[in-house]
Amino acid sequence: MEGLGADYEQRLRETYTDLDLSTPLSQLAWPFRLLDDPGHPVEVIRDVPYEEAHGRRGLLDVYRQRGADLGAAPVLVQVHGGAWTIGSKDYQALPLMHHMAARGWVCLAINYRLSPRDPWPAHIVDVKRAIAWAREHAHEYGGDPSFLAITGGSAGGHLAALAALTPGDPRWQPGFEDADTHVDAAVPFYGVYDFAGVTGTPRATAMRDRFLGPRVLVADPRERLADFEEASPLLRVGPDAPPTMLIHGRRDSLVEVGQAREMARTLRATSKREVVYAELPGAQHAFDTFPSIRSAAVVRGVERFLRWTYDAAVQAAVREEQR
Repeated sequence: MEGLGADYEQRLRETYTDLDLSTPLSQLAWPFRLLDDPGHPVEVIRDVPYEEAHGRRGLLDVYRQRGADLGAAPVLVQVHGGAWTIGSKDYQALPLMHHMAARGWVCLAINYRLSPRDPWPAHIVDVKRAIAWAREHAHEYGGDPSFLAITGGSAGGHLAALAALTPGDPRWQPGFEDADTHVDAAVPFYGVYDFAGVTGTPRATAMRDRFLGPRVLVADPRERLADFEEASPLLRVGPDAPPTMLIHGRRDSLVEVGQAREMARTLRATSKREVVYAELPGAQHAFDTFPSIRSAAVVRGVERFLRWTYDAAVQAAVREEQR
C-alpha cells in the first residue's frame, strides 16, 4: 500500500500480533461459518433501530467480538449496495465484518430507504443519520465513537464515499443539522463516483440518463443537473477528505473502472490525507460476493488499512493531549 508508506507493515507488526499477511485456504469456507452459534467468535445483535420512523429501513445490525470487554473498540459502518433500489444489511460484506469484529472492532451494518419509493436524497440522509447514531450510541455496544470508519459496495460504495466527503452538510441532515457526521476513514468498494456524467464517458452518461435520473433521483438531469453534481463524490473532494482506500475490479462491466481511477487521481491531487487505490486484475463488479482467495486477500488488505488509520488517529490524539 504505497499510500501508507514503505514501512507500514513493520509499523503494524509492532502493534499487532494477529496481523495476517497471507490468506489461508480455510477462508474459502467463510459462507459455512458465518452462523450465529455460541461457539463463533463474533456475536450479532440484530435489528437495532437507529431511525424508528422508517421501520425496517431504519434498522442496523451490530457485529462484535463475543465475550470481549469492548470498552473502546473502533467502529466500522457498512452500507449495503443494490442500485439504491434493493438490498439489505443482512447479506453483504459479511466476511469483512466478521474478520474485523473478531479482531476487536464493532461493525454496524445498516439499512436505509430505497428508491423509487423514497427518492434521493433519502439514502444519504439515512446514512448520515446512522453515523450520527453511532457517534452517540456506539459506546452502548462496546464501540469508541471517537473513531468511525465507513465502507460499502457499489451503491453502498457511492454512499460511503459521499458521506465521507460531506460531513455536516445541513441539506442532508434535516432535523439533525448539528450532529457530528464526519468519518475518520473510508473504504468504498466498486463505487459509483460520477452521478453527473462529468467524466464524459458513454457509460457514465447512460447511467445518469437511463437509470439514476428516472429511478434514483426521479429527476431529469437536463433540468436538475446540480442535484446530480451534488450527489457525485468525484465533485465533492476537498483537502479535508479522510484517509481513503478505493477498491475496484479492472473487468467491472457495471461500473467502469475509469471512475475509480479518476476518483483516486482527484483524491491524491486534493486531499491532505492518505489515499490507497487497489485495482484488481480480472475482477468483476461485486467480486467479493462469493468466497475466493482474492476476496479473502482484499479483506486482509482492508484490515491493514483500517488498523493503520486507527493507530495514526490514536497517536495524533496522544500528541494533541501532550501539547
